[in-house]
Amino acid sequence: MSFSWKYWAAPHEGPRFRIAEYLKALTAILLIVWLFKGPLRLEAYNDQLVYAIVALIFAFELLAVGKWFGVTVSGIVFALAKGFFWTSVFLFFGQWLGMSEALHSYAGTAFAYAVVLAIAGLLLSKFDEKRLDLKVESKAYEFSGADFGEVKLRGTGKAYPVKFGRKRVGWVIDGSVEVEAETPLGRVTKRLLSPVIVWTEEKIAGRKTAADSGFVSRVNEMINPDRLYRKGRKDSVVDLGFIKVYEGEGFEYVKLPFIEVVETPGGEEVRIGPMRFREGNPEMPPGDMLTIKELRNGFQLTKVGDRLRIQTDEYSIEVDGERVTYRSGSESLSLGETVSLRSGDVSVTVGRGRAKIRIEDVVISAREGKVRIRAGGKTYTVENSEAYRLVMDKAKEIVEEQSAELIEGLGIDRTLLNRRVKELLDELMGFLG
Repeated sequence: MSFSWKYWAAPHEGPRFRIAEYLKALTAILLIVWLFKGPLRLEAYNDQLVYAIVALIFAFELLAVGKWFGVTVSGIVFALAKGFFWTSVFLFFGQWLGMSEALHSYAGTAFAYAVVLAIAGLLLSKFDEKRLDLKVESKAYEFSGADFGEVKLRGTGKAYPVKFGRKRVGWVIDGSVEVEAETPLGRVTKRLLSPVIVWTEEKIAGRKTAADSGFVSRVNEMINPDRLYRKGRKDSVVDLGFIKVYEGEGFEYVKLPFIEVVETPGGEEVRIGPMRFREGNPEMPPGDMLTIKELRNGFQLTKVGDRLRIQTDEYSIEVDGERVTYRSGSESLSLGETVSLRSGDVSVTVGRGRAKIRIEDVVISAREGKVRIRAGGKTYTVENSEAYRLVMDKAKEIVEEQSAELIEGLGIDRTLLNRRVKELLDELMGFLG
Protein backbone atom coordinates (compact mmCIF):
# COMPACT_ATOMS: atom_id res chain seq x y z
CA MET A 1 0.00 0.00 0.00
CA SER A 2 1.32 3.40 -0.90
CA PHE A 3 0.80 6.64 0.97
CA SER A 4 0.71 10.12 -0.47
CA TRP A 5 -0.14 13.60 0.72
CA LYS A 6 -1.96 15.51 -1.97
CA TYR A 7 -2.93 19.14 -2.28
CA TRP A 8 -5.86 19.24 -4.61
CA ALA A 9 -9.44 20.42 -4.94
CA ALA A 10 -12.34 18.42 -6.30
CA PRO A 11 -13.93 20.19 -9.28
CA HIS A 12 -17.36 20.36 -7.62
CA GLU A 13 -16.07 22.34 -4.63
CA GLY A 14 -16.60 26.07 -4.39
CA PRO A 15 -13.91 28.68 -5.22
CA ARG A 16 -13.31 29.46 -1.51
CA PHE A 17 -12.29 25.85 -0.84
CA ARG A 18 -10.14 25.70 -3.98
CA ILE A 19 -8.32 28.84 -2.83
CA ALA A 20 -7.77 27.18 0.57
CA GLU A 21 -6.19 24.16 -1.14
CA TYR A 22 -3.93 26.39 -3.25
CA LEU A 23 -2.84 28.27 -0.11
CA LYS A 24 -1.93 24.93 1.50
CA ALA A 25 0.29 24.18 -1.48
CA LEU A 26 1.85 27.66 -1.26
CA THR A 27 2.47 27.14 2.47
CA ALA A 28 4.24 23.86 1.76
CA ILE A 29 6.44 25.56 -0.84
CA LEU A 30 7.32 28.38 1.56
CA LEU A 31 8.17 25.85 4.28
CA ILE A 32 10.63 24.16 1.91
CA VAL A 33 12.07 27.53 0.89
CA TRP A 34 12.48 28.51 4.56
CA LEU A 35 14.09 25.13 5.36
CA PHE A 36 16.73 25.69 2.68
CA LYS A 37 17.09 29.40 3.26
CA GLY A 38 20.85 29.02 3.72
CA PRO A 39 21.68 27.49 0.33
CA LEU A 40 19.15 29.86 -1.26
CA ARG A 41 20.82 32.85 0.46
CA LEU A 42 17.55 33.99 2.05
CA GLU A 43 18.69 34.10 5.68
CA ALA A 44 18.20 37.86 5.72
CA TYR A 45 14.47 37.22 5.17
CA ASN A 46 14.18 34.56 7.89
CA ASP A 47 11.59 36.35 10.04
CA GLN A 48 9.58 37.56 7.04
CA LEU A 49 9.27 33.99 5.73
CA VAL A 50 8.09 32.80 9.16
CA TYR A 51 5.46 35.57 9.30
CA ALA A 52 4.26 34.62 5.79
CA ILE A 53 4.00 30.93 6.67
CA VAL A 54 2.03 31.62 9.86
CA ALA A 55 -0.30 33.99 8.01
CA LEU A 56 -0.94 31.39 5.29
CA ILE A 57 -1.67 28.70 7.91
CA PHE A 58 -4.44 30.83 9.41
CA ALA A 59 -5.65 31.86 5.94
CA PHE A 60 -6.23 28.33 4.59
CA GLU A 61 -7.71 27.08 7.88
CA LEU A 62 -10.26 29.91 7.97
CA LEU A 63 -11.09 29.64 4.27
CA ALA A 64 -11.78 25.92 4.69
CA VAL A 65 -14.44 26.51 7.38
CA GLY A 66 -17.81 25.09 6.37
CA LYS A 67 -16.52 22.61 3.81
CA TRP A 68 -18.45 19.74 5.39
CA PHE A 69 -21.23 21.19 7.57
CA GLY A 70 -21.48 24.83 6.55
CA VAL A 71 -20.07 27.85 8.36
CA THR A 72 -20.70 27.74 12.13
CA VAL A 73 -19.30 29.66 15.08
CA SER A 74 -17.71 26.48 16.45
CA GLY A 75 -16.21 25.81 13.03
CA ILE A 76 -14.48 29.21 13.01
CA VAL A 77 -13.20 28.69 16.55
CA PHE A 78 -11.86 25.23 15.67
CA ALA A 79 -10.16 26.69 12.58
CA LEU A 80 -8.38 29.25 14.78
CA ALA A 81 -7.41 26.47 17.22
CA LYS A 82 -5.92 24.44 14.36
CA GLY A 83 -4.10 27.51 13.10
CA PHE A 84 -2.53 28.12 16.52
CA PHE A 85 -1.68 24.43 16.90
CA TRP A 86 0.20 24.21 13.57
CA THR A 87 1.88 27.52 14.37
CA SER A 88 3.06 26.20 17.78
CA VAL A 89 4.48 23.05 16.16
CA PHE A 90 6.27 25.13 13.53
CA LEU A 91 7.69 27.59 16.09
CA PHE A 92 8.75 24.81 18.48
CA PHE A 93 10.72 22.74 15.98
CA GLY A 94 12.00 25.85 14.23
CA GLN A 95 14.55 26.41 16.99
CA TRP A 96 16.68 23.59 15.53
CA LEU A 97 16.32 24.88 11.98
CA GLY A 98 17.60 28.43 12.31
CA MET A 99 14.52 30.26 13.59
CA SER A 100 15.25 33.32 15.71
CA GLU A 101 14.89 32.89 19.48
CA ALA A 102 12.42 35.78 19.62
CA LEU A 103 9.96 33.93 17.34
CA HIS A 104 10.60 30.50 18.86
CA SER A 105 9.65 31.86 22.30
CA TYR A 106 6.01 32.23 21.13
CA ALA A 107 5.60 28.45 20.61
CA GLY A 108 4.23 27.87 24.13
CA THR A 109 1.83 30.80 23.88
CA ALA A 110 0.52 29.57 20.50
CA PHE A 111 -0.03 26.07 21.91
CA ALA A 112 -1.91 27.49 24.91
CA TYR A 113 -4.17 29.45 22.56
CA ALA A 114 -4.81 26.24 20.58
CA VAL A 115 -5.87 24.32 23.69
CA VAL A 116 -8.15 27.07 25.00
CA LEU A 117 -9.77 27.63 21.60
CA ALA A 118 -10.29 23.88 21.13
CA ILE A 119 -12.13 23.74 24.48
CA ALA A 120 -14.21 26.76 23.48
CA GLY A 121 -15.01 25.11 20.13
CA LEU A 122 -16.18 21.92 21.83
CA LEU A 123 -18.49 23.90 24.12
CA LEU A 124 -19.87 25.96 21.24
CA SER A 125 -20.41 22.84 19.11
CA LYS A 126 -23.20 21.81 21.48
CA PHE A 127 -25.22 24.75 20.13
CA ASP A 128 -24.48 23.69 16.53
CA GLU A 129 -25.48 20.04 16.97
CA LYS A 130 -29.16 20.78 16.51
CA ARG A 131 -28.39 22.37 13.14
CA LEU A 132 -26.65 19.26 11.79
CA ASP A 133 -29.70 17.66 10.22
CA LEU A 134 -31.38 17.65 6.83
CA LYS A 135 -33.78 20.53 6.38
CA VAL A 136 -35.64 22.09 3.47
CA GLU A 137 -35.35 25.86 3.67
CA SER A 138 -38.43 28.09 3.51
CA LYS A 139 -36.98 29.83 0.46
CA ALA A 140 -38.11 29.20 -3.10
CA TYR A 141 -36.36 29.90 -6.39
CA GLU A 142 -37.56 29.65 -9.97
CA PHE A 143 -36.74 26.33 -11.67
CA SER A 144 -36.65 25.97 -15.45
CA GLY A 145 -34.56 22.84 -15.97
CA ALA A 146 -31.02 21.61 -15.33
CA ASP A 147 -28.33 20.04 -17.49
CA PHE A 148 -25.98 17.43 -15.97
CA GLY A 149 -24.49 16.23 -19.26
CA GLU A 150 -25.99 12.84 -20.12
CA VAL A 151 -28.76 13.51 -17.59
CA LYS A 152 -31.16 16.41 -18.00
CA LEU A 153 -34.11 17.75 -16.03
CA ARG A 154 -36.79 19.54 -17.99
CA GLY A 155 -39.80 21.41 -16.70
CA THR A 156 -40.79 24.37 -14.59
CA GLY A 157 -41.60 24.97 -10.96
CA LYS A 158 -40.03 26.06 -7.70
CA ALA A 159 -36.77 24.80 -6.23
CA TYR A 160 -36.19 24.76 -2.46
CA PRO A 161 -32.63 24.36 -1.08
CA VAL A 162 -31.91 21.35 1.16
CA LYS A 163 -29.22 21.92 3.77
CA PHE A 164 -27.27 19.73 6.13
CA GLY A 165 -26.28 22.10 8.88
CA ARG A 166 -25.53 25.25 6.91
CA LYS A 167 -24.21 23.48 3.82
CA ARG A 168 -26.46 23.12 0.77
CA VAL A 169 -26.53 19.49 -0.32
CA GLY A 170 -29.53 19.39 -2.67
CA TRP A 171 -32.82 20.81 -3.92
CA VAL A 172 -36.47 19.85 -3.72
CA ILE A 173 -38.51 20.72 -6.81
CA ASP A 174 -42.21 21.41 -6.75
CA GLY A 175 -43.58 21.49 -10.27
CA SER A 176 -43.80 19.67 -13.58
CA VAL A 177 -40.52 17.79 -14.08
CA GLU A 178 -39.28 15.25 -16.61
CA VAL A 179 -35.91 13.49 -16.42
CA GLU A 180 -34.04 12.43 -19.54
CA ALA A 181 -30.98 10.16 -19.61
CA GLU A 182 -28.89 8.93 -22.54
CA THR A 183 -28.01 5.21 -22.32
CA PRO A 184 -26.70 2.62 -24.80
CA LEU A 185 -30.26 1.26 -24.82
CA GLY A 186 -31.45 4.64 -26.08
CA ARG A 187 -32.91 7.70 -24.45
CA VAL A 188 -34.83 7.05 -21.24
CA THR A 189 -37.43 9.64 -20.28
CA LYS A 190 -39.68 9.67 -17.25
CA ARG A 191 -42.20 12.23 -16.05
CA LEU A 192 -41.74 12.63 -12.31
CA LEU A 193 -44.37 13.32 -9.70
CA SER A 194 -43.77 16.26 -7.36
CA PRO A 195 -41.96 16.57 -5.03
CA VAL A 196 -38.63 15.59 -6.60
CA ILE A 197 -35.35 15.80 -4.68
CA VAL A 198 -32.05 16.42 -6.48
CA TRP A 199 -28.96 15.61 -4.42
CA THR A 200 -26.29 17.90 -5.87
CA GLU A 201 -24.25 20.86 -4.69
CA GLU A 202 -24.66 22.57 -8.07
CA LYS A 203 -26.94 25.57 -8.32
CA ILE A 204 -29.95 24.66 -10.45
CA ALA A 205 -32.34 27.49 -9.51
CA GLY A 206 -32.88 31.04 -10.71
CA ARG A 207 -34.45 34.09 -9.17
CA LYS A 208 -36.10 34.05 -5.77
CA THR A 209 -39.87 33.63 -5.70
CA ALA A 210 -42.68 33.15 -3.20
CA ALA A 211 -42.39 30.00 -1.08
CA ASP A 212 -45.19 27.61 -0.07
CA SER A 213 -44.82 27.06 3.68
CA GLY A 214 -47.21 24.10 3.61
CA PHE A 215 -45.12 22.37 0.94
CA VAL A 216 -41.93 22.97 2.94
CA SER A 217 -43.50 21.48 6.07
CA ARG A 218 -44.68 18.35 4.21
CA VAL A 219 -41.36 17.76 2.46
CA ASN A 220 -39.35 18.18 5.67
CA GLU A 221 -41.25 15.17 7.01
CA MET A 222 -40.55 13.19 3.82
CA ILE A 223 -36.75 13.64 3.68
CA ASN A 224 -36.23 11.77 6.95
CA PRO A 225 -33.43 9.23 6.21
CA ASP A 226 -35.40 6.39 7.84
CA ARG A 227 -38.26 7.10 5.45
CA LEU A 228 -36.09 7.51 2.34
CA TYR A 229 -34.15 4.30 3.01
CA ARG A 230 -35.99 1.76 5.12
CA LYS A 231 -34.16 -0.11 7.86
CA GLY A 232 -33.49 -3.76 7.16
CA ARG A 233 -33.47 -3.26 3.39
CA LYS A 234 -30.12 -3.42 1.61
CA ASP A 235 -29.85 -0.50 -0.82
CA SER A 236 -27.06 -0.52 -3.38
CA VAL A 237 -27.39 3.28 -3.75
CA VAL A 238 -27.81 5.69 -0.85
CA ASP A 239 -27.67 9.45 -1.30
CA LEU A 240 -28.48 11.95 1.43
CA GLY A 241 -26.31 14.78 0.17
CA PHE A 242 -23.73 14.48 2.93
CA ILE A 243 -23.61 10.66 2.70
CA LYS A 244 -23.18 8.99 -0.69
CA VAL A 245 -22.94 5.24 -1.31
CA TYR A 246 -22.88 3.51 -4.71
CA GLU A 247 -22.39 -0.24 -5.00
CA GLY A 248 -22.19 -1.66 -8.51
CA GLU A 249 -20.60 -4.62 -10.27
CA GLY A 250 -16.86 -4.33 -9.62
CA PHE A 251 -17.25 -0.82 -8.22
CA GLU A 252 -17.93 0.56 -4.75
CA TYR A 253 -17.95 4.24 -3.85
CA VAL A 254 -18.53 5.75 -0.40
CA LYS A 255 -18.33 9.42 0.46
CA LEU A 256 -18.75 10.80 3.97
CA PRO A 257 -17.61 14.08 5.52
CA PHE A 258 -13.79 13.92 5.61
CA ILE A 259 -13.69 10.43 4.02
CA GLU A 260 -13.94 9.12 0.45
CA VAL A 261 -13.47 5.46 -0.53
CA VAL A 262 -13.29 3.94 -4.02
CA GLU A 263 -12.88 0.21 -4.63
CA THR A 264 -12.53 -1.26 -8.14
CA PRO A 265 -10.96 -4.42 -9.61
CA GLY A 266 -7.83 -2.34 -10.25
CA GLY A 267 -7.37 -1.46 -6.58
CA GLU A 268 -8.76 0.76 -3.87
CA GLU A 269 -8.20 4.27 -2.57
CA VAL A 270 -9.12 5.89 0.74
CA ARG A 271 -8.99 9.66 1.14
CA ILE A 272 -9.12 11.14 4.65
CA GLY A 273 -9.01 14.92 4.40
CA PRO A 274 -5.94 15.79 2.28
CA MET A 275 -4.36 12.35 2.82
CA ARG A 276 -4.65 9.48 0.36
CA PHE A 277 -4.01 5.78 0.93
CA ARG A 278 -3.88 3.89 -2.35
CA GLU A 279 -3.43 0.24 -3.25
CA GLY A 280 -3.22 -0.68 -6.92
CA ASN A 281 -4.59 1.65 -9.56
CA PRO A 282 -8.28 2.35 -8.87
CA GLU A 283 -10.32 4.77 -10.90
CA MET A 284 -11.65 7.98 -9.39
CA PRO A 285 -15.16 9.19 -10.25
CA PRO A 286 -15.02 12.68 -11.74
CA GLY A 287 -17.09 15.36 -10.06
CA ASP A 288 -19.93 14.80 -7.63
CA MET A 289 -22.42 11.97 -7.36
CA LEU A 290 -25.84 13.07 -8.63
CA THR A 291 -29.16 11.54 -7.51
CA ILE A 292 -32.66 12.46 -8.69
CA LYS A 293 -35.44 10.85 -6.67
CA GLU A 294 -39.21 10.98 -6.43
CA LEU A 295 -40.22 11.35 -2.80
CA ARG A 296 -43.64 9.76 -3.25
CA ASN A 297 -42.80 6.92 -5.67
CA GLY A 298 -39.95 4.51 -6.34
CA PHE A 299 -38.07 6.29 -9.14
CA GLN A 300 -34.41 7.06 -8.48
CA LEU A 301 -31.63 7.98 -10.91
CA THR A 302 -28.00 8.10 -9.76
CA LYS A 303 -24.95 9.11 -11.78
CA VAL A 304 -21.36 8.79 -10.56
CA GLY A 305 -18.57 9.16 -13.12
CA ASP A 306 -19.53 7.22 -16.26
CA ARG A 307 -21.88 4.98 -14.27
CA LEU A 308 -25.62 5.47 -14.28
CA ARG A 309 -28.34 3.60 -12.40
CA ILE A 310 -32.08 4.05 -12.87
CA GLN A 311 -34.41 2.33 -10.42
CA THR A 312 -38.21 2.24 -10.63
CA ASP A 313 -40.92 0.04 -9.14
CA GLU A 314 -41.02 -1.94 -12.42
CA TYR A 315 -37.40 -2.14 -13.62
CA SER A 316 -33.80 -1.05 -13.13
CA ILE A 317 -31.10 -0.03 -15.60
CA GLU A 318 -27.40 0.07 -14.73
CA VAL A 319 -24.88 1.56 -17.17
CA ASP A 320 -21.13 1.06 -16.74
CA GLY A 321 -19.39 2.63 -19.74
CA GLU A 322 -20.57 0.57 -22.71
CA ARG A 323 -22.04 -2.18 -20.53
CA VAL A 324 -25.75 -2.08 -19.73
CA THR A 325 -27.81 -4.31 -17.44
CA TYR A 326 -31.61 -4.16 -17.48
CA ARG A 327 -33.60 -5.99 -14.80
CA SER A 328 -37.32 -6.42 -14.38
CA GLY A 329 -38.46 -8.90 -11.75
CA SER A 330 -36.70 -12.22 -12.44
CA GLU A 331 -35.83 -11.18 -16.00
CA SER A 332 -32.59 -9.49 -17.03
CA LEU A 333 -30.85 -8.25 -20.15
CA SER A 334 -27.11 -7.54 -20.26
CA LEU A 335 -25.44 -5.73 -23.16
CA GLY A 336 -21.69 -5.40 -23.66
CA GLU A 337 -19.03 -7.60 -25.22
CA THR A 338 -21.39 -10.42 -24.30
CA VAL A 339 -25.15 -10.07 -24.71
CA SER A 340 -27.30 -12.18 -22.44
CA LEU A 341 -31.02 -12.56 -21.78
CA ARG A 342 -32.23 -14.43 -18.69
CA SER A 343 -35.57 -15.35 -17.17
CA GLY A 344 -35.87 -18.25 -14.75
CA ASP A 345 -34.88 -21.43 -16.61
CA VAL A 346 -34.47 -19.51 -19.89
CA SER A 347 -31.19 -17.93 -20.96
CA VAL A 348 -29.73 -16.77 -24.27
CA THR A 349 -26.10 -15.64 -24.44
CA VAL A 350 -24.25 -14.31 -27.48
CA GLY A 351 -20.57 -13.40 -27.31
CA ARG A 352 -17.62 -13.06 -29.65
CA GLY A 353 -17.66 -16.26 -31.70
CA ARG A 354 -19.96 -18.15 -29.32
CA ALA A 355 -23.62 -18.49 -28.42
CA LYS A 356 -25.72 -20.53 -25.99
CA ILE A 357 -29.48 -21.05 -25.78
CA ARG A 358 -31.03 -22.79 -22.77
CA ILE A 359 -34.74 -23.34 -22.22
CA GLU A 360 -35.91 -25.91 -19.68
CA ASP A 361 -33.99 -29.15 -20.46
CA VAL A 362 -32.83 -28.06 -23.93
CA VAL A 363 -29.35 -26.57 -24.33
CA ILE A 364 -27.86 -25.49 -27.67
CA SER A 365 -24.34 -24.07 -27.77
CA ALA A 366 -22.10 -22.90 -30.62
CA ARG A 367 -18.36 -22.38 -30.27
CA GLU A 368 -15.28 -22.64 -32.47
CA GLY A 369 -17.31 -23.84 -35.45
CA LYS A 370 -19.01 -26.63 -33.49
CA VAL A 371 -22.60 -27.01 -32.28
CA ARG A 372 -23.53 -29.09 -29.23
CA ILE A 373 -27.15 -30.03 -28.54
CA ARG A 374 -28.52 -31.52 -25.32
CA ALA A 375 -32.19 -32.48 -25.44
CA GLY A 376 -34.27 -35.31 -24.04
CA GLY A 377 -31.32 -36.63 -22.02
CA LYS A 378 -29.18 -37.06 -25.16
CA THR A 379 -26.21 -35.03 -26.41
CA TYR A 380 -25.33 -34.41 -30.06
CA THR A 381 -22.35 -32.70 -31.67
CA VAL A 382 -22.46 -31.09 -35.11
CA GLU A 383 -19.18 -30.01 -36.71
CA ASN A 384 -20.53 -27.93 -39.55
CA SER A 385 -19.82 -24.25 -40.27
CA GLU A 386 -23.32 -23.70 -41.67
CA ALA A 387 -24.93 -25.14 -38.51
CA TYR A 388 -22.59 -22.98 -36.41
CA ARG A 389 -23.64 -19.81 -38.28
CA LEU A 390 -27.29 -20.85 -38.01
CA VAL A 391 -27.09 -21.04 -34.18
CA MET A 392 -25.21 -17.71 -33.98
CA ASP A 393 -27.76 -15.94 -36.20
CA LYS A 394 -30.77 -17.47 -34.44
CA ALA A 395 -29.39 -16.56 -30.98
CA LYS A 396 -28.88 -12.92 -32.08
CA GLU A 397 -32.37 -12.86 -33.55
CA ILE A 398 -33.91 -14.18 -30.33
CA VAL A 399 -32.04 -11.63 -28.18
CA GLU A 400 -33.08 -8.70 -30.40
CA GLU A 401 -36.66 -9.92 -30.57
CA GLN A 402 -37.07 -10.58 -26.84
CA SER A 403 -35.08 -7.51 -25.74
CA ALA A 404 -37.53 -5.14 -27.36
CA GLU A 405 -40.41 -6.88 -25.55
CA LEU A 406 -38.56 -6.84 -22.23
CA ILE A 407 -37.62 -3.14 -22.36
CA GLU A 408 -41.18 -2.18 -23.27
CA GLY A 409 -42.31 -3.90 -20.06
CA LEU A 410 -44.03 -6.86 -21.75
CA GLY A 411 -41.58 -9.44 -20.43
CA ILE A 412 -40.22 -12.48 -22.25
CA ASP A 413 -42.67 -14.11 -24.68
CA ARG A 414 -42.28 -17.79 -23.77
CA THR A 415 -44.56 -18.98 -26.57
CA LEU A 416 -42.53 -17.17 -29.21
CA LEU A 417 -39.26 -18.29 -27.62
CA ASN A 418 -40.35 -21.95 -27.55
CA ARG A 419 -41.35 -21.71 -31.21
CA ARG A 420 -37.97 -20.19 -32.17
CA VAL A 421 -36.05 -22.92 -30.29
CA LYS A 422 -38.18 -25.68 -31.83
CA GLU A 423 -37.54 -24.22 -35.30
CA LEU A 424 -33.81 -24.17 -34.59
CA LEU A 425 -33.82 -27.77 -33.29
CA ASP A 426 -35.68 -28.96 -36.39
CA GLU A 427 -33.13 -27.29 -38.65
CA LEU A 428 -30.18 -28.67 -36.65
CA MET A 429 -31.56 -32.21 -36.75
CA GLY A 430 -31.27 -31.98 -40.54
CA PHE A 431 -27.48 -31.76 -40.10
CA LEU A 432 -27.50 -34.98 -38.06
CA GLY A 433 -28.92 -36.91 -40.98
